Amino acid sequence: MTVKASKITEKYVERQMNLLNTEEWREYFQPVRGVDVYHQSSGKVRDEWLSDCAGERVLTKCLLERIVEISNFERACKKVVQNGGSAGVDGMSTTELSQWFMGHWQQLQESLQNGQYTPEPVLAVEIPKASGGTRQLGIPTVIDRIVQQAIHQVLSPRYERIFSDHSYGFRPCHSAHQALHASSNLIGQGYGWIVDIDLEKFFDTVNQQRLMWLLSRRVGDKGLLKLIHRILKSGILTGGLVSQRITGTPQGGPLSPLLSNIVLDELDKELERRGHKFIRYADDLRIFLRSEKSAQRVMESISNFIEKRLRLRLNREKSQVCRGWQTNFLGHSFLYDGTLILSKTSEKRFKNGFKEITSRRRGISLAELLEEINQKSRGWLGYFRYAQMKNRLRALVSWLHHRIRCFRLKQCKRAIGIVRFMKKQRVPEWLCWLVALSGKGWWRLSGTPQAHEAMGNTWFDEMGLFDLSGNYLRFKSEETAVYVSTHGGVRGQ
Repeated sequence: MTVKASKITEKYVERQMNLLNTEEWREYFQPVRGVDVYHQSSGKVRDEWLSDCAGERVLTKCLLERIVEISNFERACKKVVQNGGSAGVDGMSTTELSQWFMGHWQQLQESLQNGQYTPEPVLAVEIPKASGGTRQLGIPTVIDRIVQQAIHQVLSPRYERIFSDHSYGFRPCHSAHQALHASSNLIGQGYGWIVDIDLEKFFDTVNQQRLMWLLSRRVGDKGLLKLIHRILKSGILTGGLVSQRITGTPQGGPLSPLLSNIVLDELDKELERRGHKFIRYADDLRIFLRSEKSAQRVMESISNFIEKRLRLRLNREKSQVCRGWQTNFLGHSFLYDGTLILSKTSEKRFKNGFKEITSRRRGISLAELLEEINQKSRGWLGYFRYAQMKNRLRALVSWLHHRIRCFRLKQCKRAIGIVRFMKKQRVPEWLCWLVALSGKGWWRLSGTPQAHEAMGNTWFDEMGLFDLSGNYLRFKSEETAVYVSTHGGVRGQ
C-alpha cells in the first residue's frame, strides 16, 4: 500500500469512528427497539432481526484485520496512556508504554494475526464500596489494555446502532446527567413508582458461554471470537496465586463496559417489548410505573427474566419497589414532581470523604489540606450541580468549615499558640485566653463563637477555599436566567 493510499484509509477509518458524534449517523442508523427484535405478543424473535444478524456476520468476517491496523493500534495506545491507571502483573506502567509500543507493535500485530497472542492474568485489587464491603477489580497489563482498547474501538460502532436509547452507561454521546434528566422527566409525567433492580456482583457473575453466544450472533470473525474468549478465560492473580476464571468479565479493562452492555441489551429489548418506561446506566436499572400494584407485578416478572433467561443473580434484599425520594440512582433522589435532589447516601459519602481528608492525625500543612479539599469540592460540585440542594449544601459546608477550624486549632498545639493565632485574626486577647484555657476538646473548641470570629467566611476566602455554596448558587442563577429583549439590548431576569 502506498503512503497516499494509507493516508486515505486512515482518514476513512477516522471518519467512520467519528460518525457516532454526528447527526448523519443518527439519521442513517435508527436505534433498534425491542419490537424490532421480538414479536410484541408472543415474544418470539422476528425473522427480520435474524436476517439482520446474518447480514452483520457476513460484514464482520474480517474485523480482526481492522483491529490490528497500525492506525487503530496507535489510537488505542494513546487512549491507554491518557487513561493512566496502575500497572498489571508485569509491572509495566503507562508511562513506559509508548516507548515499548514503538519497538514492539509489529510483534504484537503478528501474534494477533497468527492466533498466538495469549493475555496475561489480571491483577486482583480490592476497592471499598460506598454501600460497604469491597469490590474486586481485575487490572490487565498495559499491553493487554492496548489489545482490548483496539477491539473496543472497532466493535463499539457496530453495536451502538442496536443499543437501546434508554441505556446511558459507558456509551459515546451518553452520560449520567442525561440518565438523570430522563428519569426526572418520567417522574414528572406521573410515573412515580420505581422498580429498583440491583444485580448482585454483575461483572463477576456474567455467564461466559451466553456472552460468547450473544457475540457470535453478530460477529462473523472466528479469530476475533477466539481472542475475546481467551481474554475472558485469562487467569486472575490473587495473593501470589493465579486462579482460573470460569464466570464473569474482567472488570477494570477497556473491553468490559462494552461486553456488559451487550449482555444487558437483551434485558433492554425485553423491557421495550413490554412497553415499560425505564432507564439503565450500566448495571443500574430503574423501571418507572404509575401505580404500586403494577410496580410489584413488574418486579416479580422481571426478576424471573433476569435469573432464568439471562442467568444473572438478583440481590433480593436491595431490589425494591419505592418512590423517587427513597431511591438512590447515580447518587440522586427525586421529589414527587421529578426534581433532582441529593440522596442520603451521597450526603453520607460527602462527609466520609472529607473526614478522611481533614483528619487531625495527618501531618500536612493547611495549604496542602485546602488544595486537596478544593480539588475534591470542584469535582463533587461538577457532578451534583443539577440537584436542588441549597439548604442541605449550606449545612454540609458549615460542617466542612467546622472540620477545617478544628484542624487549624490543633496545629496551634498549646494554649499560647491558640492565643497568638486568634490575636492575629483580631480577636480580643481576653476572649482568646477563654478559649485556650477552657479545657474543651478540639471539636468543641472549633465550635465556639471565638473560633467562628477568628475563622469566619472572610478567613476561608483569604485562605483560598473553594466556595461550594457560592459556586452552586452562581451556577443555578446562570441555569435559570431568562434573557428578555428590550429597546436597549438584552437583559437577564
